Amino acid sequence: MTILVRTLSDRVFEIVRERIVSGALPETVPIRQDALASELGVSKIPLREALARLEQEGLVAGQANRGYTVRPMSALQAEEIYELRIAVEPSAAAYAARHADDRHRAAAVEAFDRLKDGSDADLLDAAARNRAFHAALVAAAGRDLTIELVQRLSVLAERYVVAHLRPAGRGDRAQEEHRALLEAWLARDADTVQAMLTRHLNDTIEDLRGEFAAAAAA
Repeated sequence: MTILVRTLSDRVFEIVRERIVSGALPETVPIRQDALASELGVSKIPLREALARLEQEGLVAGQANRGYTVRPMSALQAEEIYELRIAVEPSAAAYAARHADDRHRAAAVEAFDRLKDGSDADLLDAAARNRAFHAALVAAAGRDLTIELVQRLSVLAERYVVAHLRPAGRGDRAQEEHRALLEAWLARDADTVQAMLTRHLNDTIEDLRGEFAAAAAA
């Protein structure tokens, strides 16, 4: 049995990351570390450790004498994230469909069940479950670097996933796409998995392009 020990820095990291994804921490405004540490009931040391990790993940930017700011969402960043996801994730999922063992296959089913049973109203939770499902589809023995890369890109994409799911009906469409994707993956139909996941990610960035264009025109 594996015992997962979460440090105070880990918990602070998760809280601050959730606030970034939800938009509770404003973009480009310096994070007031004293106030945030006091609000969370911690010293500045675990907060600084969490912010350093968030900088490594690309969610905040550190500047000398200014501390940290939340990196702004942008159409350019969304394009880059999804271009990289499309280059890596479909082929990785196709490989996993062919080679995943029983443990990884069971984990993918479990990740889909959690995704399916989540509340559509809680977009943060839905985005986190979405990230876990996509990670499960690329998991296979000996593919640690691929898994790490996909997870890193999924973390960067999470704010955009939340934005993508806000319009009515998007969650239902994504659920059906995920269900069909899992069925093909479990059938070890690698070609179909690669084609479906490529289309799924392309449709997401296409929707986001429309949202950014509408916001720019408003």
